[in-house]
Amino acid sequence: MEDLNNQFEQRMRYVSVDFVRSIMNEINWNARLIGIKGARGIGKTTLLLQYIKLHLADKLNETLYVSLDTTWFHKNSLLELVKDFERRGGKYLFLDEVHKYEGWAQELKNIYDIYPELKIVFTGSSLLEILNARADLSRRAVVYTMQGFSFREFIAVETGQIFDILSLDQILTDHKEEARKINNQIRPFQYFENYLKQGYYPFYREQPELYFMRLAEVVNMILEIELPLLRNVELSYIGKIKQLLVIIAESVPFVPNVSKLSEKININRATLLSYLHYLDEIGLTHNLFKEASGISRLQKPSKIYLENTNLAYLLSRENTNIGNLRETFFANQLNHRHRLNYTDKGDFLVDEKFTFEIGGKDKKAKQIEFIDNAFVVSDDIEYGIGNKIPLWLFGFLY
Repeated sequence: MEDLNNQFEQRMRYVSVDFVRSIMNEINWNARLIGIKGARGIGKTTLLLQYIKLHLADKLNETLYVSLDTTWFHKNSLLELVKDFERRGGKYLFLDEVHKYEGWAQELKNIYDIYPELKIVFTGSSLLEILNARADLSRRAVVYTMQGFSFREFIAVETGQIFDILSLDQILTDHKEEARKINNQIRPFQYFENYLKQGYYPFYREQPELYFMRLAEVVNMILEIELPLLRNVELSYIGKIKQLLVIIAESVPFVPNVSKLSEKININRATLLSYLHYLDEIGLTHNLFKEASGISRLQKPSKIYLENTNLAYLLSRENTNIGNLRETFFANQLNHRHRLNYTDKGDFLVDEKFTFEIGGKDKKAKQIEFIDNAFVVSDDIEYGIGNKIPLWLFGFLY
């Protein structure tokens, strides 16, 4: 226990609170059991330590942060830790990387029931592990999803300029004024291309020259360890799944023809559809369906995007398609708080109400004429007019 406290104090010493992610204000920190899920390197550990530093600085003797991948747990159990911590007057327990501890969900369920005065926050980088644990933690844990940097957050880190979060309604009704406010302080296009290439994962700042190497490690960990372990995907198929991801990265965007694709990469139709579902589950892709409900793992998506544009540059640096990048950025920034569906007219139907057509600066509204609540989203423009809105502005939604 003393060693764990020392590690906690060491971590706290070096955490900075100069910039805090917007999700900090979205979480109900009063809940008894809080889960924060998100990809590796997305900033979950930093978020926990920042919260402690900002809100529990006067209660550190009642607080403990511990990562469950530490060697202490090779010989000790989580239940033993909690028992000792609570006996010493502990009230606030932060558990990082819970997926590294076997049986974590069942033990957390038991701890929740045994210690009603204890508040616990846990994080997990394995999205599949969190999905698997839902049954054990149902009705107990409030689980939040943490994304990578929004374009707004990336600008804040790069410039120190912190802009307000914009709602979708603000952008749709007052985009010209909001764009003017931002352009009066910075030039968005000075940062937009860098964000699309390597600004989504916070670790881009640590060693920029190694960014894609580290991102490749994240992707390989998901594909080569998590999918086989948690979804019984055969290792011999991992190469084919990587090939599929490259095809998605280079498409305009990717509209799956399942029959042709299954022939091309030599996987039967049912298996291919399962893999498309798993890639969405695991946070590497975003599957777009025409209907919002009743989606099964054997249902064919209408379109498939990579989860973020940085993955496109990782998988196909020389052959990225600009149209695909634009739509991937739009889907990524809106998917955090809004429902996206496929539509026959336009590129996206958002919240079953708004239709969006994505394109370059010369994009016209021909495809969405006579549709209510329809908008053109254009790249390469600083300001919009009427129902034509700058693409970059949607990066201020969180």
